[in-house]
Amino acid sequence: MRQADYVKHNEELVAQMPDFIRDYYLTKSTVPLSAATLYQYLNEFHRFFEWLVDTGVSSAQSPAQVSLSDLEHMKKQDMELYKSYLLNRGKQTAKNPQGAISHRTVNRSLNALSALFRFLTEETENQDGEPYFYRNVMKKISLVRDSETYAARANSIKSQLMLGKTDMDYLNFIQDDYADTIKDDDRKLRYFQRDRERDVAINALMLGTGIRVSELENANLKDLSVKQATVSVRRKGGKWDTVPVASWVLPYVTPYLEIRTERYQTTSSTTALFLTKGKEAPRRITTATVELLVSKYSYAFNHVRITPHKLRHTLASKLYLATKNEHLVATQLGQSSTTATGLYTHIIDTKQHEALDELHEDE
Repeated sequence: MRQADYVKHNEELVAQMPDFIRDYYLTKSTVPLSAATLYQYLNEFHRFFEWLVDTGVSSAQSPAQVSLSDLEHMKKQDMELYKSYLLNRGKQTAKNPQGAISHRTVNRSLNALSALFRFLTEETENQDGEPYFYRNVMKKISLVRDSETYAARANSIKSQLMLGKTDMDYLNFIQDDYADTIKDDDRKLRYFQRDRERDVAINALMLGTGIRVSELENANLKDLSVKQATVSVRRKGGKWDTVPVASWVLPYVTPYLEIRTERYQTTSSTTALFLTKGKEAPRRITTATVELLVSKYSYAFNHVRITPHKLRHTLASKLYLATKNEHLVATQLGQSSTTATGLYTHIIDTKQHEALDELHEDE
């Protein structure tokens, strides 16, 4: 969805819920959280309120009538019951009406509710300058332990990473060879030739920085410094971060900067770093567009469709291989701890395989 569509849907969701959700929405919109993230959170809130009504935990007749008192007096047992509901509800699709939901998906739901309760008990205040209430039941609720080990998860995504020199081969493929794959389609070829420099720059910047696709979408021209080889982005939670750009990336990015003004007909009010052509004026590129172009080029390159997040995994894995430093990887990715970086120690398992191969060499 485009940014405007997310905002529209967010407003519709907020209108179906209590006034304190609008307080949350307005506050977090200015932090800012992305409209896409807020959309996910608001859907989780609405699901939770519907459950409160359906189960009678709240006496409200609709999600909009759920009160602060309902949340303040939630029992631990009630929240554990909701957690159980999440674990057992399953994905309801035509082919798989009772499919299991992953633990990571359940934890995303619980994290959204933790954010809401933290806001109501710590971050906001009533007319007396006090939080809406103090008792935060979510502090007593633990996340679900992921049944998939880092090793198993690493094995499932390793084939989608561009390790070694594959990342540069991929960029050179887009730049020099992709046109041959669509030479018989005049329309596709025309659009590709228009956007070639932009698309190479987008892929290179993600591969050489590890920034999230949402961070790339929101970056402005002034945020990129070729001289200092850095790009400034807003991380999750709204904090600014200056991210180093690998030096090998710059030759892939500068051609786009050289043609950006003329090719996309920018004006002094065109602030976005990456653009798409509009009927009347250039527009900021969207996450959906970036996801589509990464999928298109990766499939043409090696018949594996990947997401922008796999480009982030690629950078993190290569950086860990070069440094063996989880703290450095976490810093590059904009993570406040090394909790998530354990994945990359399992992706880079060359030494482990070498040790296994050597077990019987002396026998």
